[in-house]
Amino acid sequence: MPLALLWVVTPSTEVCSGLGVTESLDGRSISNGRSKRISKKQENLNSWKLNVAKQKKRSERFPVLSSMVANPTGEMAGLSSEQRVYAVVLKQAALVNRELKKREDLDLDVKPDIAVPGTLSLLGEAYDRCGEVCAEYAKTFYLGTQLMTPTRRKAIWAIYVWCRRTDELVDGPNASHITPTALDRWEARLEDLFRGRPFDMLDAALSDTVTKFPIDIQPFKDMIEGMRLDLKKSRYMNFDELYLYCYYVAGTVGLMSVPVMGIAPESKAPTESVYNAALALGIANQLTNILRDVGEDARRGRVYLPQDELAKAGLSDEDIFTGKVTDKWRTFMKKQIRRARMFFDEAEKGVSELSAASRWPVWASLLLYREILDEIEANDYNNFTKRAYVSKAKKLLALPIAYAKSMIPPRSISSMSKV
Repeated sequence: MPLALLWVVTPSTEVCSGLGVTESLDGRSISNGRSKRISKKQENLNSWKLNVAKQKKRSERFPVLSSMVANPTGEMAGLSSEQRVYAVVLKQAALVNRELKKREDLDLDVKPDIAVPGTLSLLGEAYDRCGEVCAEYAKTFYLGTQLMTPTRRKAIWAIYVWCRRTDELVDGPNASHITPTALDRWEARLEDLFRGRPFDMLDAALSDTVTKFPIDIQPFKDMIEGMRLDLKKSRYMNFDELYLYCYYVAGTVGLMSVPVMGIAPESKAPTESVYNAALALGIANQLTNILRDVGEDARRGRVYLPQDELAKAGLSDEDIFTGKVTDKWRTFMKKQIRRARMFFDEAEKGVSELSAASRWPVWASLLLYREILDEIEANDYNNFTKRAYVSKAKKLLALPIAYAKSMIPPRSISSMSKV
């Protein structure tokens, strides 16, 4: 199942074999140019408690937990998927808040380049290659990144390429050869690049990016966990299970990209609420992917729809494999589309809080992906044999609308209190 990337696009590219990881995006190995990972300071417990207190109302709904989502144990395992994911959101927001405070004290926006002899040209080439991949496979989003500052633009490209390569492990030409061991090796390689030990030039771009922005490794690890699910799971018993999968393969991208896109200095919104909006857009995009690709997934023996909701609607996997549009199917699809739109609505609350230069590509993503739901309806809910897509004309029309929305400044404190 393709993931929805950077709040925006759907990636894919050959990157691995069953024995390990190989390069197909011109990712040449490097032995020098390793950027040093700035070590983290011990977490300030009082700062964490203060951040949680500001979100008391939301925290009462979702308890604050320090455990991570992937491979939950103990108390974490008994919570809903939304509660478990929210624990990660709080951790990411706290990390960004600490980093922003540190940079305010130093009067910095983005960490400066650490100049190591002979490395800047290699890094420049690595980022350029990431940009070429983004331009080839995500044209609309690439256009939007041109509005960003050069440093933020290159960082987004690096994240895009890593996510694309990761997605291809289970969805690309070599997917049939992928084993859990290969994913374990990919995760070990991720840990190396976060330590400043990149394997190739594309890894080097991301390794450099995570030294410049307060990006945590957990969302990246959780995305790999989503790939593990695709190797062993083809059914989801309820929406709680499906929500967690959507977080793994798509919601994680919002958590990766918010530190790079930046929150507008004039924004009065809590950092945690912006991360929630990013998460919601990732979930909305992935749910839209699922509804669009029902027929395609069925031909691969996969059903990414809540089994209990299918049964309640009087449907089964057999109905999906048969691929016949009935009144029962239409009623079921209307409810699924309504849920996806709710997540898009939740995502809208945070887009205007991003830095001015980052809003356009995110608004474009939201508007274009939401239109796919309109196209499913226009096809009379036949997502078995008809693929819903947004025409080029509608895409072009959406861009100026997205640009106009990106000009709307962040909400005031008074308007935030009404949400």
